[in-house]
Order: sequence, then structure tokens, then C-alpha cells
Amino acid sequence: MKIYTKTGDKGTTSLIGGKRVLKNSDKLNAYGSIDELNSFLGLLRAKTTDENIKNEILDIQNTLFNVGAHLALDENVEKIPDFAQINDEKIKKIEDLIDFFQENLPKITNFIIYGENELSAICHVCRAICRRAEREIITVNQQYNIDSNVITYVNRLSDFLFVLARVYTKNEEKSDFLWKK
Repeated sequence: MKIYTKTGDKGTTSLIGGKRVLKNSDKLNAYGSIDELNSFLGLLRAKTTDENIKNEILDIQNTLFNVGAHLALDENVEKIPDFAQINDEKIKKIEDLIDFFQENLPKITNFIIYGENELSAICHVCRAICRRAEREIITVNQQYNIDSNVITYVNRLSDFLFVLARVYTKNEEKSDFLWKK
């Protein structure tokens, strides 16, 4: 099987269900950002030495494929399969991770300047991509009915990535660079 199909050579691609859309459509921009986020999470996972965090990131990466499925779906033809649902448990798991990691972090009352160390910086790149994806999903939701749990999950994920960045800074016994007013 060849990797290239030539079906997208004129600037279109297929949604799940077969409908062809332009490659710069709002849906494709949104799930393209999710794919970009997933790629950078792979970089973060590859550089992480903590096996528990690696496993959490892998779980998040798997869930992002489900988020992508929601965005790539032609809802006029297909229904999202049960295995790809973003349920309340997935959101709760992210919230529990945030609470667990944030428990041992110092309080902050100012903005953080990113780049204290490599892992923290990668987390902030992931967080920024996640926020862009969230904005794009909200744009898609204005035209299509996106499951609200998808939006909530992506919002919580960006919060988790912010907290994880701070964890990586603390783990090196450093403190966050704070914005000076």
C-alpha cells in the first residue's frame, strides 16, 4: 500500500464518512492543531524520564485521537463510536492530575515567563498549541455541534500542561521566572 493516494492533490480531503472538504476548512484546522499538539506531546514524552508521567502523557495522546475523530466526523453520515467518546471520567482524570501536581507547587500571583528548562518549555509550547486548538474547536462548534466534553477536555488539558511545566521547573529545584511589572 502506498502512503500517497493523490486524492488530496486538489486541496481537499475526506472526513470520516467520506465527505470531501477543503484542507483549510475550520474542521481541518482544528484537528490539525490537535495533531500538532499530539506531536509535541510525543516530544515531551520522549524527553521525560518519569515513567508515571510518560504513561499519563501516552493516555492523553490516545485521547487526543478521539478528539480528532470528533472533529473529523461528517455528522450528517456518521455517529462517533462509543470507544471515541470523551466522557466525564476522562475530564475528571485530568482534573485529578492537576490537583495532584499542583498540591506541592508554590502559589503564584504573577504571569510566568516560559523557558526555565527544556521540559518546562516544551510543556508551554504544548499548552499554547492546546489553547489554539481550543479556540479553533470553538469556531467549529459555532457551525457544527461538537460534544461539549471535547471542549472541556481540551480546556483542562491546557491547564494540566501549565501545571506540569511548573512541576518540571520545581523538580530541578528552580523557581519560575515571573513577569516583572
